[in-house]
Amino acid sequence: MELIINSPLDMHLHLRDADMLNKVAPLSSHSFAGAIIMPNLAPPITSLQALKEYKKRVQESIADDRFEPLMTLFFRNDYDFAFLQEAKRHISAIKLYPTGITTNSEGGVKSMDIEDLRQTFEAMSELGIPLLVHGETNGFVMDREKEFGSVYEQFAKNFPKLKIVMEHITTKHSVDLLDRYENLYATITLHHLHITLDDVAGGMLNPHLFCKPIAKRPQDKEALLRVALSANPKVMFGSDSAPHPRDKKESCGCAAGVFTAPIALQALAALFEKHGVLQNLQPFVSDNARAIYYFEPIKKEVILEKKPFFVPSSYRGVVPMFANSTLDWSIKNIT
Repeated sequence: MELIINSPLDMHLHLRDADMLNKVAPLSSHSFAGAIIMPNLAPPITSLQALKEYKKRVQESIADDRFEPLMTLFFRNDYDFAFLQEAKRHISAIKLYPTGITTNSEGGVKSMDIEDLRQTFEAMSELGIPLLVHGETNGFVMDREKEFGSVYEQFAKNFPKLKIVMEHITTKHSVDLLDRYENLYATITLHHLHITLDDVAGGMLNPHLFCKPIAKRPQDKEALLRVALSANPKVMFGSDSAPHPRDKKESCGCAAGVFTAPIALQALAALFEKHGVLQNLQPFVSDNARAIYYFEPIKKEVILEKKPFFVPSSYRGVVPMFANSTLDWSIKNIT
């Protein structure tokens, strides 16, 4: 059995920088036609000069692969209209992080008060620049995303022209918000379609499944599966593939992030086949994102085949999800 995916897109990807960038970027550019590249470097990408320089490093790291890095700026509440008008030619979105909520987010937003954010939000609304949000509070870890739901509602109601993407959603509550507000969309990761907190910490602690936002309850996973598998037009694949060296994962103070970039399409094919909806994989990994972002990607055809694929123990020192196990689908060819 074979399955053809046209121009797969990863709408939430961490490529890091320097040596790690050179290790992991080719693992995405090999099988994807493009990806939304996260700006939370150290220091974060807040200027056009830094953005252009980072994009150049990304392009150099992927050599001749047909892959378009879709760049983003790290949100600041003092971006003005003139700056964003110039930036629009170089970016696909702006990413908002609450302060200290995840990796390299110390320079994030401290206050979610509408008036503090109005200048940038109004300019983004007028210019048609999407807002991407890591939606968590600093509350109890299992409740952080749900608690942020009221913030999403305030954003959506006060700025109805602003396209808001709830990044890597993990709860039924976030899924329900999609039906309540026309301007709310979401990305969903591979790992949150597979795991719950029990897989992370129910037995022996698995540091390679520890991520932020943390995996939630079975009912939350079922809600994510429902909208992803049904090809709901308001959701799209965003791997949130977040590489860290093995010694940063298997240590005290485990770094947050699950690395899925090189195995994502194979694992998604297996998941969608298991549920009898292989035909819905194309919208989830490409078509919905094209419609949401008004974006036409590079033409790239990925042919998957029903053939066992053994996931290695690591890719250049980074441990992937499903390491040392076999997936039912492989990548046969890319044209």
